[in-house]
Amino acid sequence: MFPASKGDGDVVGEIHAESWKAAYAGFFSPEFFAEAVRRRRHKWHDVLAEGKDTAMLAALDGRPLAYSYFGSSPARPESAEIFGFYGHPDGWGSGIASVLMTASLQRMREDGFGGVHLWTLRDTLQSRRFYAKNGFAESGAVRGHDFGDGNPIEQVEYELVLR
Repeated sequence: MFPASKGDGDVVGEIHAESWKAAYAGFFSPEFFAEAVRRRRHKWHDVLAEGKDTAMLAALDGRPLAYSYFGSSPARPESAEIFGFYGHPDGWGSGIASVLMTASLQRMREDGFGGVHLWTLRDTLQSRRFYAKNGFAESGAVRGHDFGDGNPIEQVEYELVLR
């Protein structure tokens, strides 16, 4: 595990885009989806250069295959929020995501957060199983999230106490 730096924009963008292509294609129109994947591939240079939140990368055999992106929760100042946690499909099933989650949670503890929460799509069962396997529980909160196409998709919230 290592912190992502502003020079890692291409790597993080590749992981984000390829994960989206594998997991989310069925949720959006093809035209919107192609643009959404393109934006995810290219936005990370600016995000990482801003340095506002924490980004971590995990590599397998020297190849970065997963990233986490988290920071102080806008809704819960005493908690962290995971804004993005994605694994390249080439790393699915390898265990790299669980190792990254463990390291990310440790970093949040070191940063003084008492808890962490995240939102994930209701209908992405693979991600929901992953969060549950890593100690997260559903909070009961549900929201519609518009990714920019005017069609909100239902998300469920997961949370974990860190102390």
